[in-house]
Amino acid sequence: MHKELPALAAKIAKALSRGSEYVVTQPAELRILREISDTELTEFAKRHGWRVIHRLGGRQIEFYNDASVRGL
Repeated sequence: MHKELPALAAKIAKALSRGSEYVVTQPAELRILREISDTELTEFAKRHGWRVIHRLGGRQIEFYNDASVRGL
């Protein structure tokens, strides 16, 4: 896994603790997420209790708290 992924996870977690979504649009953050496969990205999100959605042809990635796993 990418060495900068834990720092990005912390940033996403902090944003999702205050709001309902975190939209990744920064090129540096997108680069980190594009370096892992879609399957790894989905698993990364699941491990943290999030959903991930690709928007705008991959130029934007959104993370949401996944209510279906939050209660577990």
